[in-house]
Amino acid sequence: MESIQTSLKKWMKDKASFQDVYQQMRTDIMNDPDIQQLLREHPQLDDAAIDRQLIKLYEYQSQNKDCNNCPDGGCSNNILPGYKPKIEVIGTNIHVSYEKCQYTIIKEAQQERATLIKSLYMPKEILHASIADIHGDDPGRHQGIVAISQFLTQIDDKLPKKGLYFHGPFGVGKTYFLGAVANELADRKISSMLIYMPEFVREIKSSIKDDSIGEKIDQFKKIPVLMLDDIGAESISAWFRDEVLGSILQYRMMEGLPTFFSSNYSLDQLEKHLSTTTRGEIEQLKAGRIIERIQQLSEPVEINGRSHR
Repeated sequence: MESIQTSLKKWMKDKASFQDVYQQMRTDIMNDPDIQQLLREHPQLDDAAIDRQLIKLYEYQSQNKDCNNCPDGGCSNNILPGYKPKIEVIGTNIHVSYEKCQYTIIKEAQQERATLIKSLYMPKEILHASIADIHGDDPGRHQGIVAISQFLTQIDDKLPKKGLYFHGPFGVGKTYFLGAVANELADRKISSMLIYMPEFVREIKSSIKDDSIGEKIDQFKKIPVLMLDDIGAESISAWFRDEVLGSILQYRMMEGLPTFFSSNYSLDQLEKHLSTTTRGEIEQLKAGRIIERIQQLSEPVEINGRSHR
């Protein structure tokens, strides 16, 4: 058991060590340019007020406050990662609060924007498509660029009732046009969904097994802007054409929700394609109903020019 004298000496040594650390910390804090500026602006903060709240000054001084460092992880090391300290003086009382750094604000905006573009089996590069990157030197694309611009200029408090039906040869950029529109809509906080039709058909078929088909169809029906890419590239059954595709298009037509399409077929060619079922039956009337709904939901725009694949 230690004697009282030994314990006292140890306590005094620890206290001296603490005082040294405290004084060094105080010196570092008082030499900080931000703290010096704060004290110049608030001369009422005397030594007693500073000593009483030195830990708050240390909290403020020790963390990153420069948003230029955020991309390099500057704010990620703060007490609240992604937030920078903010100091306020009321009378002789110091208050430290936190606000989002610029990097966090940008990151959250990007995440929010990403949620506005839903996709089903679409290439990643399409989800980053931009109208600015569409080659305007290709005359075959001019009509498409003009149509997109006209659609976007119509957006005010509500969406136009009609989208666009892009049709033309392989590789001219029809899918890219859809992605560019989706990104423009996201900038305006309008949600859209891009669907690659051949995979969409397979998705619906597999949904029959887990009984999720109704929920998925409702999602496609009600999304503010629906985009069906490469319609006509798939072989579909009469059931899918009438009960799935027809149901989705009918709902959107009744609700005035714009729908975009891309296809290698013109509308006349698509009608012929849809009239032939997987069983080889010809159902011109039912195919005509689908085309009529597409015409109610979109304006045909032919895209030509050189291949961009």
